[in-house]
Amino acid sequence: MNTNISKLDTKNPTQETLLTPRFYTTDFDEMKNLDISSNSEEIVAILEEFRVDYNKQHFVRDNEFLQSWSKFDDKTTSLFIEFLERSCTAEFSGFLLYKELSRNLKKENPLLAEGFSFMSRDEARHAGFLNKAMSDFNLTLDLGFLTKSRKYTFFEPKFIFYATYLSEKIGYWRYITIYRHLEKNPQFRIYPIFKFFESWCQDENRHGDFFAAVLKSQPNLLRGWESKLWCKFFLLSVFATMYLNDTQRSDFYASIGLDAKKFDMHVIIQTNKSSGKLFPIILDVQNPLFKELLDKCVINNDCLVAIDKTQQLSFIKTLMKIPYILNIVMNLIRIYSMKGIESQKDWNIIY
Repeated sequence: MNTNISKLDTKNPTQETLLTPRFYTTDFDEMKNLDISSNSEEIVAILEEFRVDYNKQHFVRDNEFLQSWSKFDDKTTSLFIEFLERSCTAEFSGFLLYKELSRNLKKENPLLAEGFSFMSRDEARHAGFLNKAMSDFNLTLDLGFLTKSRKYTFFEPKFIFYATYLSEKIGYWRYITIYRHLEKNPQFRIYPIFKFFESWCQDENRHGDFFAAVLKSQPNLLRGWESKLWCKFFLLSVFATMYLNDTQRSDFYASIGLDAKKFDMHVIIQTNKSSGKLFPIILDVQNPLFKELLDKCVINNDCLVAIDKTQQLSFIKTLMKIPYILNIVMNLIRIYSMKGIESQKDWNIIY
């Protein structure tokens, strides 16, 4: 039987940093006027998949959850709570963005609005499932408070398309990789939420396909030198953020039998390859220098984390951090400056 107490403690939101999941807003008027007619057929086809709602009955907790999780030691419990909180916050952030887009675009751009509505449905389902999982550890996130307390980052529509396409596709590769690993190594599936990841990742994949279809309707975002610069920028941003985050949480991945760096490099390689079907250029992630420079960023980021744990005054901490921040920036610039891989020649579809 589940021995959890009936009254749940509300989890205080994690302090925001550059690496925490962010909440976004955009120019809704520009979105309203977006002409997607050049690729409407593909967008409509994806909407048909959304309407079927393959995972309508998927996110239902079964009897395996009905047990006490006090068997986890304090360290494992803390690792899982952090994983669930970060995942829930990221999914809820997506829900809020897609919901607002759907609400604002309903009259002027109904096709886009419908797509965002379906995706907000999926993200809300994911966030709710994750928040319910936190109750197994006698905690819950106050999502209403999170909505009001988090700062919202403004992104132009084109940046929303690049960033969310990549976040959905990288989400697919993360979930499916963990699922397949645990399918082969069931002794590491120490918590039942992981058996839901196969269908979960299909939601992420469909969302990514939707954004890909919208991007294809805007040829200027996939053609020319400027688009190449932005594609490289967002690929690097997403990959570096994940790598720095996950290496900080290597103990969590070890608890499910994964090496965080090897896991991330597999996800990066696969996401990069998938992006080559859409983006005109991708990163040379299998060049040894790519990982070498990312690992240098990790070393400097670890120093930043260590500084945060000291008892120094705030302004002293800021001064101490400057050289490490500069080192991270310089290493990321070196990665960005590496020659990319032209993928446009391999496109199967002419945009």
